[in-house]
Amino acid sequence: MPELPEVETVRRALAPLLEGRTIVEARIDDPRLVQPRDRVEAAAELLGETFAVADRRGKYLLLRLASGRVLVVHLRMTGAFVAGAAAAADAPAIPHLRALLVLDDSSRIAFRDVRRFGTWTLLEPHEVEPYLDGRLGPEPLGSFTAAAFAQRIGARHAPVKAVLLDQKAIAGVGNIYADEALWRASIHPLVPCADLAPAQLRSLHRAVRAALEAGIERQGATLRDYRAPDGSAGGMQDEFKVYGRDGEPCLRCGGPISKIRVAGRGTHFCPRCQPAPVRLAADKASGPAAVRRPS
Repeated sequence: MPELPEVETVRRALAPLLEGRTIVEARIDDPRLVQPRDRVEAAAELLGETFAVADRRGKYLLLRLASGRVLVVHLRMTGAFVAGAAAAADAPAIPHLRALLVLDDSSRIAFRDVRRFGTWTLLEPHEVEPYLDGRLGPEPLGSFTAAAFAQRIGARHAPVKAVLLDQKAIAGVGNIYADEALWRASIHPLVPCADLAPAQLRSLHRAVRAALEAGIERQGATLRDYRAPDGSAGGMQDEFKVYGRDGEPCLRCGGPISKIRVAGRGTHFCPRCQPAPVRLAADKASGPAAVRRPS
């Protein structure tokens, strides 16, 4: 599933194509995209709207309209925008096409989605902040300080990897960048947040930001379906430190990368660089560790 760096890459690509442009034709082919709204009515609501700003919160694209309404787009697993030559009227048919917007400069913006989990939600101005605040914690970049980070997660008793995946704790971090951040901070993914020392929380704050910034710089990670609107792939997958590298040597110590499951997700780490604390090691010696979801 696209995480913050991938969604930010899409936002940056869409901004110059959408901002200031008016929708002159709107077509929604897949009723699941806009549930529970009727797809024809949802398309009619978009007709005549002008895009003001292409924004983002966590993994959500926020296409802010001049009317004050916001089209909230969640790409989910395989949702993707298609623009440019690939979306032109004379281009080959786009597979798994779910929606199409035609703008006042005759450009076309398509939305395809193989698994059909992506969503478009058109919100009125007064609905936007409650909608986002009920689903998302603070942004991990920008003004989010180490002190705010520690206050946000430091008292949680769930494994730190599970907490990083909790979008209500911190917005935008998913499986890939959680693993990458924990490796950078040399923290075992099963350590409860409440057991982290202040210095470790500060290190993790820096590591989360560094992992996300690296992903943005490399335009995200393309493992399977993710592409930028122009069809280009990201490059972050070529620079993973631990994610997807189980059995390969750690780039820091040379030891083999391991894979376990935390909160139902495959989790990659280096047992040498990210050793289990004494209490976790003792629990492991006495029997299988309990891997909990966020609390």
